[in-house]
Parts: sequence; structure tokens; C-alpha cells
Amino acid sequence: MTGSPQTPPAPGSDVTTRFAMGVAMIAVASLVTWFGGWPFRALTAIAAAIMLVEWADMHKVPRLWAWVGGLLAAAILLGAAEYYYPNAADEGDLTWMSFAPALGAALLLGLASRSLAMGWGFAYVVIPSFALVVMSWVSEVAVGLVFWVLIVTWATDIFAYFAGRAIGGPKLAPRISPNKTWAGLIGGMAGAALFGWLTARFFHLDTPFPWVGAAMGLIAQLGDLYESWEKRRAGVKDSGALLPGHGGVLDRLDGLLAVSLATMMLLMAEYWSPPEPVEVPDTVMVMHLPAGRAG
Repeated sequence: MTGSPQTPPAPGSDVTTRFAMGVAMIAVASLVTWFGGWPFRALTAIAAAIMLVEWADMHKVPRLWAWVGGLLAAAILLGAAEYYYPNAADEGDLTWMSFAPALGAALLLGLASRSLAMGWGFAYVVIPSFALVVMSWVSEVAVGLVFWVLIVTWATDIFAYFAGRAIGGPKLAPRISPNKTWAGLIGGMAGAALFGWLTARFFHLDTPFPWVGAAMGLIAQLGDLYESWEKRRAGVKDSGALLPGHGGVLDRLDGLLAVSLATMMLLMAEYWSPPEPVEVPDTVMVMHLPAGRAG
């Protein structure tokens, strides 16, 4: 007796899984970003460690070096960031030297593992992660700034996905990522422009943030294409299988890495500075109470 042929999954099943997982990830990221502080830093460090494991697996690097990289990443994201920027008073001191620990660790990891790919992968993952952690507490509007980075990236992914499916048309880079189209690129940039402007207005972020959403949408998709190129070289479809419907963590955060780094570069180039805190006059408030009734 022969078994019946396997029934292929329904066409909408992947979309449903992708949507449900996407909503869950956005909810968790939004909650942790709103609370900020150590929960946000810890989640970023965990995500960075997972991405390093996925990167090592893609490039056939022994898992040991991925875990060593994860420990180094945690030390930098939780230690070096705190050392350089212990509180919000340091928002004016963003410097290129802040990335020295990550660059040094990438060099050491590459030499110790005898793998240029592992050293580069560490820099590729940890430097943008460090930028995101620093942005989460270096200004009076840190929550709004991080939400802007996240929402611009999410809008890019969502609008690019649905524009590509609905419109189709010429392929963007068929040798690197066969599913990406020019319609998806333009749709992603349009979504990033709209939601970048809305988010900047909602959180009172000044120029250039209301106006650079489209550029960041382009950067996010270039980051996505770069990771697709790395996967094509490695001969794998996804960086991992941890996130149903999305692949690996690196598959989901490749655009965010690019946008985080680009945003940090805007801050360090002093194209924008956080608003000055409002000074409260040193006066004594006196409350005048009505006289009590005569007995």
C-alpha cells in the first residue's frame, strides 16, 4: 500500500504565519523599547549573539567561535556602551572612537578563529547593535529616536513586501534576491517616507528625521540585499529557522542593522542634536486656600 501524496500548504499559509510572527516581534520590540534601559540592552545583546551564531553557521565557522563572539558582543553592548555613555547627559559626545572596542574585538576574533569571515561578521552585527543601544539612552528623546529607527525599518519591509506582491514587474537584483522587484523598492521607500515623517512628528524629532525616511528605506533594502548576497555565496536560503515565516534573526534584522548604523552616523555628524531640556524657574508655588467658615 502506497501513501497518498503530500498535500502542499495552502497559498495563504505562509502569509498568515509571517503576519502572526511579525505582529509578535513588533509587539515585543515595542514593549522593550518603551521600557528602555537594561531590558532593551539585554534584548539587543541576545539578538546580536543569535545573529553571530547564524553568521558562523552560514560561513562554516565552528560554533565555538560564535559563542565566543556572543560573549564579546555582550561585553561591548552592556559594558562598553555604559562606559562611554553612562547617562543622558552625554548626548553631545558621540564620537567615532566609541566603536573602537567593537573594531578591536572583531580583529581579535578574526585572528583567533583564523577566519576573516568571522571577524567581519562580528563587526557587521555588533557595530550597528552598539549604535542602537547607545541611541536608546543618550538623549532626552531616546525612546522616540529608537522608535523612529524601528518604525522606518518595519514600514520599509511591510510596504516593500506588499508592493512587490501586488505590482510585481522587473526584478531588482535577480542574481542576488530573485523575489525583490523595483516596485517593492519604491513601495518600501514610500512607506518609510510616510511613517518616518509621522513618527518624527509624533515624537517631536527635528530635522532631518521627518525628511530622511525614504533614504533610510533605501538603506534598509540595501542592507537586505547585502545579507541576501552573503546567503547566496554561502549556498543557503535563510540564515536560520528560528522565526517561522521569516527565517533567521539575521534575515529579519538585516535592514535594521543598516538603518541603525546610518542613523548613528547622522548623529555623530551633528546633522541633528537633541533638544535642550526645559529649565524650570526656581520659584515657590503658593496655593491660596479659601478662609474657613466661622464657627
